[in-house]
Amino acid sequence: MLGSVFRTADVPADNRFGYWWELIGRTRSSEIISAHAADFWAEYRLMELGPVAVWSASFLPSRYRRSPRMVRQSDPETYHLTLLLDGGLALDHAGRTDTFGPRDLHLADSSRPYDLRSTGDREHHVVKGVAVDFPKALLPLPPHRVRELLGRGLSGREGLGALLTDFLVGLDRQADTLQPSDAPRLGTVVLDLLSAWLAQVLDAETALSQETRRVATVESIRAFIRQNLHDPELSPPVIAAAHHISLSYLHRLFQQQAQGETVAAYIRSQRLEGACRDLASTSLRTTPIYAVAARWGFLHASDFTRTFRTAYGRSPKEYRLQALSVPD
Repeated sequence: MLGSVFRTADVPADNRFGYWWELIGRTRSSEIISAHAADFWAEYRLMELGPVAVWSASFLPSRYRRSPRMVRQSDPETYHLTLLLDGGLALDHAGRTDTFGPRDLHLADSSRPYDLRSTGDREHHVVKGVAVDFPKALLPLPPHRVRELLGRGLSGREGLGALLTDFLVGLDRQADTLQPSDAPRLGTVVLDLLSAWLAQVLDAETALSQETRRVATVESIRAFIRQNLHDPELSPPVIAAAHHISLSYLHRLFQQQAQGETVAAYIRSQRLEGACRDLASTSLRTTPIYAVAARWGFLHASDFTRTFRTAYGRSPKEYRLQALSVPD
């Protein structure tokens, strides 16, 4: 498992709001106000990925204020990116006021005061999101350009913003299967994706290193592959054409950034993982195996069976029987 999970339900009711205040204070000091302070509820997962911290949180409506005095007393010199997944937020920061809904992102600077508060008509509606804290010195963009983005609502629904959003959501979902040894590499990917996205928003791609651009390109290619696994025509030439790069450059990118894994091997592994999920699903137990195979881009049942057995040491039928068997 990657990261640590904290739940207010694990402490006495009288201590829950103070516990939440302490958890938030680990990344930045702020005053927290909530109508639910008497019986607060929140869940929080912190993943420390080298110098980058990614944390997911779900909490009852609250208000978070960082005053000029708090900034003077303690400034970690970090940027804070928030991806909102559910609920509503309003932010006063860096001379701007904006509101945010699901799949909106906003950037804040620890060196400036802010006032962040829950919005919406449903008082008990839980707010959910994923946040990234990282040292300002690691962002390869001029500070005066970054200031243009502070406090603004930024979309996570298209382009590199959607890629970053999907990566952060996937990171949170897969945290239980990831290992601490994965942390440094994942932190680098998060920072490179974030840098590439902010540079795109600012039209400042020339400020990025070639390595950052390569990482962002590979993650974009991986996302494209995952979205098109059902297409039996998906292949390296199709992927290269979709990204306007040569086939040789595509293979070279994967050799450099995917720890030697080939494009074809990545496609195959993703298809097999999808087929495994379907074969183990009780809701799909009556779906023929050949239909599961076709759904994941395997047109010939015999090819699917052979590839599956090579990867997992058993046939798809044997895998399904074992996955769906009920212990005595």
